[in-house]
Amino acid sequence: MELVVTRQKMTLYIGREASKLWKRICSETSTEINLLLDNWKYLLAGLVFQYIHGLAARGVHYLHRPGPTLQDLGFFLLPELGQDKGYISETLFSCVFLSFALWTFHPFIFKSKKIYTVLVWCRVLAFLVASQFLRIITFYSTQLPGPNYHCREGSKLARLPKPESVLEVLLINFPRGVIYGCGDLIFSSHMIFTLVFVLTYQKYGTRRCIKQLAWLVAVIQSLLIVASRKHYTVDVVVAWYTVNLVVFFIDKKLPELPDRTSGNLPMLLPLSTSKTKEENQKLLNGNSVDPADWRLRTQVNGKVLEDANGIHVDTAMNGA
Repeated sequence: MELVVTRQKMTLYIGREASKLWKRICSETSTEINLLLDNWKYLLAGLVFQYIHGLAARGVHYLHRPGPTLQDLGFFLLPELGQDKGYISETLFSCVFLSFALWTFHPFIFKSKKIYTVLVWCRVLAFLVASQFLRIITFYSTQLPGPNYHCREGSKLARLPKPESVLEVLLINFPRGVIYGCGDLIFSSHMIFTLVFVLTYQKYGTRRCIKQLAWLVAVIQSLLIVASRKHYTVDVVVAWYTVNLVVFFIDKKLPELPDRTSGNLPMLLPLSTSKTKEENQKLLNGNSVDPADWRLRTQVNGKVLEDANGIHVDTAMNGA
């Protein structure tokens, strides 16, 4: 009898929690859709540039000329993993990418949330685009002989034959063309993504132990890239200070994300009505607005709150 009662309570509890989770997901989805409608151009531009970056990396492969591997301090200090163990660095990078992507979507599941998914990815793509733009300029300026196994003398993949059509170049032979690319060395694309993800979590993440682990993983990723001979040490070193500087300066220019952790305040979107925009334009032009609309406006998290009596009392702000 007690077992039956326990099962019934457990069923009720699971049903109640599932209902709360579903409501949370629906609410967050509605919020993110509104943000997506306002910021889709930035996301699309960032995604398009990812293709442009891949196209540039494919293009420099046509210019690549294999040669003797350059002297490198990292190659002297780190033992070569070997061609059969080159997957280790790629596996670690995949784990970093997947874990960061899952973290950016945690507001759909968890109660405690600090970020908006759409706004975080807008920020991340801005960092990536700026870093990749500098990377394209760098690896087209000087083509170094690739240290990777498929880029060395004697490999059939070290040189690409002249393309037969423009379509062959535009398709970039994905994913094989990306995995077995040569010539796009300075500076490491893997480190761009890794450092941007780590720096973003450093600012918006909440768990200190994960932040420390993330920096440790970034260091291990750097060592594995050199040990697997996918990049020279200079490619990794340049990535470390370039990406940090890019993120530092661009982060100063971008508007700060709305804070979702301010007490019990409702999660409001940074949206404004068209009527408010028209009134602002009139004021900028020196024109008056309708006296009937002269109401005190208060802004909380970007949301315009109005009080028809001219007096606004925000009990949430006062902790009532």
